Amino acid sequence: METGLRWLLLVTVLKGVQCQSVEESGGRLVKPDESLTLTCTASGFSLSSYYMIWVRQAPGKGLEYIGIISYGGSTYYASWAKGRFTISKTSTTVTLTITDLQPSDTGTYFCARDTVRGPQAEPRHKPPCRGARLHQAAHRTH
Repeated sequence: METGLRWLLLVTVLKGVQCQSVEESGGRLVKPDESLTLTCTASGFSLSSYYMIWVRQAPGKGLEYIGIISYGGSTYYASWAKGRFTISKTSTTVTLTITDLQPSDTGTYFCARDTVRGPQAEPRHKPPCRGARLHQAAHRTH
């Protein structure tokens, strides 16, 4: 039996195209029954204008929806995630807290901005930044 869980948090970051990105933090090795908080920090857009989604991918499996937080802060969860998973946000960060971690929680966790926009949304098109490119950031701790 494993003495801990390996966490790989992988976040796809769109840098430059509209000067908007998300950056992850919080992935680390934890033991069963502990808690873990994963954070995505938004840059170049307001979290008060978009829904943010958390999904995960277990090794060898497809993507699995965890939940979503609205621009107003309302949360909606997959039925299996209610209770141990909590999504919250500030003006610049979205967090996923998992309590009572189990070996079945091992996987890659993704945060993503949804296409649903709130009433205070920014303009759809922003001028591109210099050096625009698609960037992928990964964080892994053992």
